[in-house]
Amino acid sequence: MMMSTAPAPTAAAALQALAATPPERGDYRNAMARLGAAVNVITTDGPAGRAGFTASAVCSVTDEPPTLLVCLNRSASVYPIFQANGVLCVNVLGAGQQQLSNLFGGKTPMDERFAAAEWQMSRSGVPVLAEAAAAFECRVVNRTEVGTHDVLFCEVDAVRLGNAAHGLVYFDRRYHDLLPQAAAH
Repeated sequence: MMMSTAPAPTAAAALQALAATPPERGDYRNAMARLGAAVNVITTDGPAGRAGFTASAVCSVTDEPPTLLVCLNRSASVYPIFQANGVLCVNVLGAGQQQLSNLFGGKTPMDERFAAAEWQMSRSGVPVLAEAAAAFECRVVNRTEVGTHDVLFCEVDAVRLGNAAHGLVYFDRRYHDLLPQAAAH
């Protein structure tokens, strides 16, 4: 039996080798399609105007202080408006709100987007979707540039819960309604 005298690769060496060969963009995007995510409409209003966009790149950072992160592409038409206003609302969409997601995710003019639903104004002046499953009214407290996007760290000033417990997720490049167990049967 022959014994190898070559040293075993260390974890650091293995990580360095992985970093040298990132995945192909298409492979990464296909894998991300398998990462289901809540669908949200992010809205703002203020000195720079009113705007909104659809996002699934939203998550909790911490509950002390309550903070979310929202990813926003710097090439998006709404980017300068969100940057200037500094406040936003994360409106969590519920089952059956795919059309609203599509409106805010496309090239539809802003007035038409907002005309498609009922909105309430928060204390900070951001539009809150009346029929949202949940809404988080926030102040942007920090930004970090990563690749093509800014990661907005948003401190939550108020939370509103909708009347029904239901959700909308995006998985495998399609919408899926999430309904309570009793309603699903």
